[in-house]
Amino acid sequence: MISGLWNGISGLNTFERALTTQSNNVTNSNTIAHKADEISFQDMMYQSRYGKGVNVQSVEKDFSQGNIKVTENTLDIAIEGSGFFVVNDATNNETYYSRAGNFKMGIDGYLESNQGQKIFGTPTTISSVISSDSNTLFNSSYTNFIASSSISSTNSYQTINAKSTNYIQSAVDSGTSGDGFKTAGGKVADIKLLISDYNEKLDLYSSNPTATSTASTSQVTQVNFADFNTELTNGSYVELYANGNLVRQYFETDAQTTMNEFADKLSNVAGLTSTVDSSGLLTVNTLIPGQDVKLTSAAIGSKGYGLNETTSPVLGAGIAMVNSSRDALKNALENADAKFLEITNNLTSADANLTGVGQMQLRLNDLNLTENTFGVLSVENGVIYSKDGDNKFLVGKVETAYFSNPESLEPQGGTLYSVGKETGEAKNANNINKLIGGSIELSNTNFSDSLVDLMVYQRAFEASSKSITTSDEFLKTAIQLKK
Repeated sequence: MISGLWNGISGLNTFERALTTQSNNVTNSNTIAHKADEISFQDMMYQSRYGKGVNVQSVEKDFSQGNIKVTENTLDIAIEGSGFFVVNDATNNETYYSRAGNFKMGIDGYLESNQGQKIFGTPTTISSVISSDSNTLFNSSYTNFIASSSISSTNSYQTINAKSTNYIQSAVDSGTSGDGFKTAGGKVADIKLLISDYNEKLDLYSSNPTATSTASTSQVTQVNFADFNTELTNGSYVELYANGNLVRQYFETDAQTTMNEFADKLSNVAGLTSTVDSSGLLTVNTLIPGQDVKLTSAAIGSKGYGLNETTSPVLGAGIAMVNSSRDALKNALENADAKFLEITNNLTSADANLTGVGQMQLRLNDLNLTENTFGVLSVENGVIYSKDGDNKFLVGKVETAYFSNPESLEPQGGTLYSVGKETGEAKNANNINKLIGGSIELSNTNFSDSLVDLMVYQRAFEASSKSITTSDEFLKTAIQLKK
């Protein structure tokens, strides 16, 4: 009878804890990324084959996947699969782990949890700045968008952004007749063609960023009009076809002047520049590296001249191909008295042990990219970008961690967990999950199971209390029999 009392008391204690556990699951059914608690029971010691009650064996977290809800909030990130966000609390310099991805930008510009702890990841670095002067960030003078490209390969990410000052306003005629003379219109046409080529090369590089890096080369073609002084007379002309288009110059003043003006006409064909010397040697250079320009039918009147391609174009590959195109564009812009600026950002995802993860700055001005403070943020599989106008910059990558025994993580409240004695070391979880931007993970509490369990625990609590009252009645009867 006394044992019955103690068994009943153990039941009351145990099922009170069970009710607390399951009610906690229900009350957190709308808590972002809450993981339900699962309670299990065990019987206590036995004496002469009679049980001595019940006890809680364990209370463990159920880390199964919660439903993903699309919020369209810029910095919301949901983990689909295993793993945890890495959270740092600056007040005690402790590292925690969480599945809650409702993030925000802190007042200092860093990525934070909703409670203000820093979210760790891999920050971006500026790997290259190509500038026409000492300027190293985009400011209000760079009004012309040129290019913005995002490149990624295994665990590596890169953005290349380029802008220029207003080359249409700054371009003027310049040069010496017969020696690369360019009109303002010719300069603008060259720049537009080179911008198009630069973007095409970026697209090629983006499609195969691991290609062996090979520089592009430009085509150089020469024609020796050796007897131009005798052939070029009043009424005659000199001509050449460039990609099927006729370029012709009629006799003007004298033979040398005519040849100079012929070279000037060729120089003002978009993508070409040309010179001619006093011996009649005409040299035509293509401005676009790797471009094959068909030059044919060189003639003075009815007399033809042979063309000699002294340098054949090579398309190139990889980043060296892009750099060749960029340098040609930069030169053309500077020839138009404009300024060019290209900024390249890189990051390599953290290694298997998450070495070097840290805070991620989101403000473009603090990243020394633009003079504008804020851009339009977006998240693509954990990689954070910030868009300023047409330019899209890489700013960081959220990293996730997994453990060999996540069930032993210690809940700290606020959807945070700390490492327990048997949790194991944090490892990079990139390959076992997917990070979905503009979404959050919901609680994995199962309402139907929770409500059924609450009713079962309630009845078990009532039955335990009944065993106490029944044992008490037995004791009263025994005491009365003794009297």
